[in-house]
Amino acid sequence: MTKQVKDRLIRIYEQIPEPKIIVAVGTCATSGGVFSGLYNVEGGIDKAIPVTAYIPGCPVSPQAIIDGFVKVIKSLEEKK
Repeated sequence: MTKQVKDRLIRIYEQIPEPKIIVAVGTCATSGGVFSGLYNVEGGIDKAIPVTAYIPGCPVSPQAIIDGFVKVIKSLEEKK
């Protein structure tokens, strides 16, 4: 997440209705990836908004996406 995008991301997050489900897909979204440490990169999106599920990978495999969404569904069932 770059410093330029952070404010926009927070604004969009605040507009999402409840329950808020945030999925970080890919290494860059989860930790900043190869861009981590650059002057304009703050890291993963969890530095700005809470994340429900992380799906690592670069590129992300289909199995990882399915696993991530299974975790999201389980977290929704636990909230009920």
